[in-house]
Amino acid sequence: MEIRNIAIIAHVDHGKTTMVDRILHQVKLFRDNEEVKELILDSNELERERGITILAKNVSVRYKGTKINIIDTPGHSDFGGEVERVLNMANGVLLLVDAFEGPMPQTRFVLQKALDMGLKPIVVVNKVDKPNCNPEEANEAVFDLMFSLDATEEQLDYPVVYGSSKAGWMGEDWNTPTEDITYLLDTIIDTFEPSQENPGSLQIQISSLDYSSYTGRIAVGRVHRGSIKMGDSVCVVQKNGQINKSLVKELYLFEGLGKEKTKEAVKAGEIVAVMGLESFEIGDTIADFEAPEALKPMSVDEPTMSMLFTINNSPFFGKEGKFVTSRHLRERLFRETEKNLALKVEETDSPDKLLVYGRGTLHLSVLVETMRREGYEMQLGQPKVVIKEIDGYKHEPIEQLTVNVPESFSGKVIELLTMRKGDLLKIEPKNDRVNLEFKMPARSLIGLTNPILTATEGEAVISHRFSGYEPWKGEIKSKRNGALIAMETGTAIAYSIDKLQNRGKFFIDPMQEIYAGQVIGETTRQDDLIVNVTKTKKLSNMRSSGADDKVNIAPSVKFSLEESMEYIAEDEYVEVTPEAIRLRKILLNEHARKKEKNAVVQE
Repeated sequence: MEIRNIAIIAHVDHGKTTMVDRILHQVKLFRDNEEVKELILDSNELERERGITILAKNVSVRYKGTKINIIDTPGHSDFGGEVERVLNMANGVLLLVDAFEGPMPQTRFVLQKALDMGLKPIVVVNKVDKPNCNPEEANEAVFDLMFSLDATEEQLDYPVVYGSSKAGWMGEDWNTPTEDITYLLDTIIDTFEPSQENPGSLQIQISSLDYSSYTGRIAVGRVHRGSIKMGDSVCVVQKNGQINKSLVKELYLFEGLGKEKTKEAVKAGEIVAVMGLESFEIGDTIADFEAPEALKPMSVDEPTMSMLFTINNSPFFGKEGKFVTSRHLRERLFRETEKNLALKVEETDSPDKLLVYGRGTLHLSVLVETMRREGYEMQLGQPKVVIKEIDGYKHEPIEQLTVNVPESFSGKVIELLTMRKGDLLKIEPKNDRVNLEFKMPARSLIGLTNPILTATEGEAVISHRFSGYEPWKGEIKSKRNGALIAMETGTAIAYSIDKLQNRGKFFIDPMQEIYAGQVIGETTRQDDLIVNVTKTKKLSNMRSSGADDKVNIAPSVKFSLEESMEYIAEDEYVEVTPEAIRLRKILLNEHARKKEKNAVVQE
């Protein structure tokens, strides 16, 4: 049977996972009376909540006697590590483009990766039923983009499919809707060559890891050469050249949404899951037992951001979480690096603190959110960009940022971003909206989302991708006001909050438990202010008219995890527990903070 391995790549929210849904329904993978959720592959709770794909997934379908292995990839450049590792398994890619938006920054990012690997694309112009869209223009923009990314003649000679994943049709003309998506499946079979059987000894590059509580770690990858079957003795060649001998205890093929055990020999071209191997990582090669030959290790872009992870030592330590010690934290973070290629963990001089490097605040916040749901407690320091020294000069990561806003707000956005050392590259009008493209330091993006959304009344659509390292751009002035800090540990009282409302905005609600040194709000000035919100009203036996007026308290500001990470100052931590996200000063004691401040001034 012929095999096709294809990866679906696109910008965030251009319809990758919906497209996979339609393919699964088309090939009748489910019974007619079976109830099926939408976005079948976004199985993770976080993915469903955020509406984004975080982990790449495999699924296979059979169509006209051909097996098609489909790999759904994330669109966000923060999860670029996922895209890089799974493209190794594909023979070709489906590049999805929104008919209205056209190619976006992340389209460029994922397409670059695919073209560098020599993969041929099929361009699918999706969402052609959107009002005011221009599918022809979107296709031309894709061609221009490929040309600028130095695509080969063969890659530029790509077929184009128009349609709407949501409406469930694909065809060659966007003006003539078809009945279903068979045109796309036929195009896949006609365009991509079947996976070739390469003679020679066994070679499989491990592109993905799976885990089973029964059998332990599972290696997933495409058979590049030779064949493999259950009971074979193999070698695992690690990236450092070390060779471990192992036995293939079980072998699985991807069938539909699950895996099926096979006892037959699996030939080159097929994607397999191998159980029973000892000590392996992503990027290692499963090779012949007698004469092992390694494949070229995978290259993954370096992380650009670091963040301090430390144990929770606040007064509320251990009240809400299950895993609270430094040993728990350390084990969990190092376990994450096994399958999250773009993540790095480094020791510090303190055993309680670890430095974690990732691709951006979203990449790190998804890790923290996952850990929090598993029952971990921790504290996070301020995110910092990774600085490199090149030729004796300080260099910092630069991002390419695209902001899509209504025309009336474009002036505000340009002003805001140029203050943060952004260089405006181009202004592209699209109907009544404008695409603004900037080049700016990655550190300027920390804490940018809120000011931009405030300035544009929530209309801005922001996306960015890493562009490279450039010389240091100088200091960026922060415009954050000072913090309102709790004076005492206890319960926040509505009466006290009401009396302090003119001093700033609060992040807490009445009757909430707080501790001394916790950041409970933001002042209207630049300096920090210590306030007592646990003070109750003193009762007297004298009555006076109007003294017992109702308390009117403005709603508190609620931060998400990412917003908290981006909001904190250098002398603050985010305390994360399964129940709550709190902001606090690193030094909870007021005298200790003053002492440190004076010491800094004297220096």
